[in-house]
Amino acid sequence: MNSMKSFSRVVFLLSISAFVLMAVLPTSGHSITIKEEEELSRQMMAAIYKYFDIVDDPVIVGYINDIGKRILATLPQQPFRYKFYVINDDVYNAFATPAGHIFIYTGLLNAMEQEEEIAGILGHEIAHVYCRHISQRIERQKKMGWANLAGLAAGVLLGVGGATEAAQAVTMGSQGALQSAELSYGREDEMQSDQFGVKFTTGAGYSAEGLLKILKKIRAKTWFGSDQIPTYLKTHPAVEDRIAFIESWIESYNATAKPIPPVKPENFNRIHTRIETRYGDEEVVLAKRRDEVAQNPGDSLAHYRYGLILTRSGNRTKAIEEMRTALTKRAFDPYILKDLGWIYYLDGQFEPAIKTLKSACGMIPKDPECAYYLGRTQLEMGNPAEASQNFLKLTRQYPEYTPPYYYLGQSLGQQQQLGDAHYYLGVYYLRKRDYKNARIQLKQALKHLQNAERREQVEKWVAKLEGKDKKKK
Repeated sequence: MNSMKSFSRVVFLLSISAFVLMAVLPTSGHSITIKEEEELSRQMMAAIYKYFDIVDDPVIVGYINDIGKRILATLPQQPFRYKFYVINDDVYNAFATPAGHIFIYTGLLNAMEQEEEIAGILGHEIAHVYCRHISQRIERQKKMGWANLAGLAAGVLLGVGGATEAAQAVTMGSQGALQSAELSYGREDEMQSDQFGVKFTTGAGYSAEGLLKILKKIRAKTWFGSDQIPTYLKTHPAVEDRIAFIESWIESYNATAKPIPPVKPENFNRIHTRIETRYGDEEVVLAKRRDEVAQNPGDSLAHYRYGLILTRSGNRTKAIEEMRTALTKRAFDPYILKDLGWIYYLDGQFEPAIKTLKSACGMIPKDPECAYYLGRTQLEMGNPAEASQNFLKLTRQYPEYTPPYYYLGQSLGQQQQLGDAHYYLGVYYLRKRDYKNARIQLKQALKHLQNAERREQVEKWVAKLEGKDKKKK
């Protein structure tokens, strides 16, 4: 990420933070409320979606959310609805906004080797929200005035986003008396989050060893030089103290309680492979997986991983060959079958694609990507009715998964169901925050929709979008 892009991000975050804080923070002498925290979070989320590459992959995001929900089940009732996200960036970082939005970077996920490490980081970030550390810091700093508060809120987001020299210069200039240490959590916040975090994760059946392992990896990253210092060390200080605390905690826990067995690795390994081959450094991963196959030619999963990165590099012929090799020893592995079907689809081989994808979907009927590419293949083969059934099912089972809305609209349009076709295309563009095209599609939907309830919803959306345009003018 270059300095100019970071600088532009900073300017935007400063402006949005100034607006947010002036709009939602109470007057001096009152605490920030749950409602105010939620409003602040909504505005911050808009900034995050504008300037960060959020992974829209239901397989990866669903897995991270499943771990988060497992940890949350150990907490008392919460005032927020927690959600977990993945940012596509080769950075060692994770962070939480007010009101329970928790982000983890692909760079940090790639450095992990066990599900327990993910749980350790998520438990720590959940604890920050549980303890309301961000909102408390904002509340404590109200006396500094609106301008510095704007810098503080921007700094919270900026610190988690990279903290380049250009970014630091702008945020420091905006703060005046605000010290750089106040842009990140304090030692007390970190220690408290670790204390609650290990309690939450062990309660969920994860060993605290996971957090300890990933913290040591984060610390080790600093050995490569100052330019490689992970963002996590800047936004989450006192790593040495935290490591010492967790080691002591584990020693005490093991002396008094039965050690927690490790989580079965199958799901983690599958998701980690997906993150690495789809979001890791292409050249590095390609070389790594090529060497793995050369050293372990009998390892079917090595061929599978190599096939995935070959697909990304564009060598689909070789990728199909590697997938077939993988299937010689794992003929009934539904995930290898699914990915082979996906590669066939990408290569325009629709007949083998549909046959392979149907076989895979029969074994993993709840896999969203399997249904998605089956629908895409059906659409290419001139079967919009079958395709629309798959896409409709996906929008109901995985409402946060955006691409199916577009192809549902396309498939319905081919069947001349114009009201619903424009409706789903409008939903797609709303979710992509492309408000111009969303308004065009939703207005077209109103010309054809018969369902009164759906018409009422669309009219509300159009009115809101037209209100946005009036504000711009």
